[in-house]
Amino acid sequence: MDEDAKVYVISVAAQLAGMHPQTLRQYDRLGLVRPARTRGRGRRYSMRDIHVLREVQRLSHEDGVNLAGIKRILELEEEVRAMRRQVEFLRTLVDPRRRVFRADPTGNVVADRLSPLADAPRPRPRWVPRQLTSGPTRRE
Repeated sequence: MDEDAKVYVISVAAQLAGMHPQTLRQYDRLGLVRPARTRGRGRRYSMRDIHVLREVQRLSHEDGVNLAGIKRILELEEEVRAMRRQVEFLRTLVDPRRRVFRADPTGNVVADRLSPLADAPRPRPRWVPRQLTSGPTRRE
């Protein structure tokens, strides 16, 4: 079964989480857990919600974290998960063999040897010095 499927009514979710249903209502009001709602406004919890409820209980009882702290911890954990998903998505888009630029050890941006542009012929400058002692002249 899908861990995100919102199928458990509040009494079953409370039993699975080892809490009183009123505690789940309070956590919903505080935004610690966001169950889905039925048309009749009944709460439906997923297995993921139940895992979060167990984590809230563990942080509260074992680590002594207050509910405001727990809410912030859960928000930060979600941000980290979102960033990891974004990094993984970006990794699927970027092929390191096609990298065009990189930073050298001094921090300067340089064309990468693996880049198709690194080996491409470069256009000649519009001016070339006639001699080292004389200034640049324009080519016609």
